Amino acid sequence: MSLRFIAKDPNTDGANCPTVWVDEEKQEFVLQGWTVDEATLAECLKTGPIPDSETVVRLPMRMVAAIREACDAAAGPTVQ
Repeated sequence: MSLRFIAKDPNTDGANCPTVWVDEEKQEFVLQGWTVDEATLAECLKTGPIPDSETVVRLPMRMVAAIREACDAAAGPTVQ
């Protein structure tokens, strides 16, 4: 597996915090975020079921730059 680290949440202590990676081999984003509460999950479920193989996480808006950087990395020549 070839995960390319992009960034951690800049407003946390660097441990146990939202993080963004790009999996260049699988051409996927890998996101670590906060577990959503039941109210948020219920709101998400209005759109449709969430399979057991998926989850919903929260990332703070201050991570927009990291997400953009991940998008730029994903748009590189190895991604189709």
